Amino acid sequence: MALSDVPRFYTNSIPTLSRSVFAVAIIQTYYRFIFFMTYIIATSNMKGGVGKTTLTVNLATCLATLHRKRVLVVDLDTQISATLSLLSPQDFVKCRQEHRTLKSLFQEVLEPSATPKASVLDVIRPYVCAVKGLDLLPGDLDLYDDFAVSKSLHQTSLEQGYENFQTAWNELERKMVKRILDPVIHNYDFIILDCAPGYHLLTRSSIVNSDFYLMPAKAEPLSVAGIQLLERRIEKLRNIYKGTDIFKSRLLGIVFTMGGGLLVSRYANQVMNRLRQDFSDAQIFKTQIPADVNVSKAVDSFKPVVLANPTSAGAKAFVKLSEELLAKVNLLVGAKEQKSRLSLSELD
Repeated sequence: MALSDVPRFYTNSIPTLSRSVFAVAIIQTYYRFIFFMTYIIATSNMKGGVGKTTLTVNLATCLATLHRKRVLVVDLDTQISATLSLLSPQDFVKCRQEHRTLKSLFQEVLEPSATPKASVLDVIRPYVCAVKGLDLLPGDLDLYDDFAVSKSLHQTSLEQGYENFQTAWNELERKMVKRILDPVIHNYDFIILDCAPGYHLLTRSSIVNSDFYLMPAKAEPLSVAGIQLLERRIEKLRNIYKGTDIFKSRLLGIVFTMGGGLLVSRYANQVMNRLRQDFSDAQIFKTQIPADVNVSKAVDSFKPVVLANPTSAGAKAFVKLSEELLAKVNLLVGAKEQKSRLSLSELD
């Protein structure tokens, strides 16, 4: 079937095929591959404690509930904060016992076996927090074994005949996150990668395989320094892949979190002005997330604040931020391209 025939095929066949769930599923899958693009966003900062995970899970929930997007949250932090923001500890323990966390998937990337313990579809937890369109790839306290990484690098160097370690490292960097996401990438509108603080293998792999990266920050010097350091590291990473089509990630923006009276103080403005020396106003989100005790309390219910307390100041800020995020994506990828797309949820 030629691509030019798809619209005619779809409109002529739906009345008949709608009687068969299997046939409709085939059409859904075909349309997703042809007409929809998934945007992968990595959230990262060199410094911890800046509200990165809170930003990830609340944005994902807003995109799913308010904007009818299909969203996958991937917890790449061994603190498993994103996982425990969406699952109860009992559910997480069960996932771990059944080898249904990212750990088993990374093990398979590093040491492929003839009979994998689980596929990515087995590991994904669908409809977390009872939200349609919101899925989770649970993290783990031990995402991967450093020895297994070293062994994989050594084996790759021998098999491919690489003359230096950097080449083998770059290959592993490209495939770590990519191999896990590839089987399901067309099932989602957005995949949000919650990276650990710092600049590690998984953070590098996440940025290499993302379309955008999002950087949360507090209006304090160390948090801003973390942003500046990360951006310099990313620029070096971009240069490594210069001349290839591998690296395409762009800065979606910087989000100031946990603000209060400090945000309007002279000191906070001085800190933010330092950031503006390196970044334009267009790269800094106008929406700021206020310090709100309800955001922290929501974790006790294993739900994002936008579900646990939707009328709170924090929840309202995340709603506004999700709208600004979609506007930025529209601007960066082209508004015309976005208008021609439906949300994947509309295919259900």
